Amino acid sequence: MSDELLNPRAPHAWAAPLVSTLITLPAAGAALLYGGLSPMACDSCNGAQAERFTDSFNAGWAVLCTGLLLSLAVLLASWSLPWRQRQAATRALLSVAAPAVVFVSVIAFMALVDWP
Repeated sequence: MSDELLNPRAPHAWAAPLVSTLITLPAAGAALLYGGLSPMACDSCNGAQAERFTDSFNAGWAVLCTGLLLSLAVLLASWSLPWRQRQAATRALLSVAAPAVVFVSVIAFMALVDWP
């Protein structure tokens, strides 16, 4: 038997990664913009408060950037799976995971930063 009979092509395999892309990329852009503008929250800070904010922001920024890169990798993985029926569940899981990673990254960033 051929592979085509055992594992047929999924006709709409592109739909889940496309929807995920349309959600993930704007959300990641907004998260990056928010994170990049966040240091302005402590413009009027000085002394120990500014130092605490800077230290916590650096850690939060690293977590945010790592999470956004991870979401991009998950998104690319959802697109790169073979478009076969056997990979449909994995493709759907990866497509849901990409925007979820962005959301978790933003929450982690906000929790790590010691806001003034």
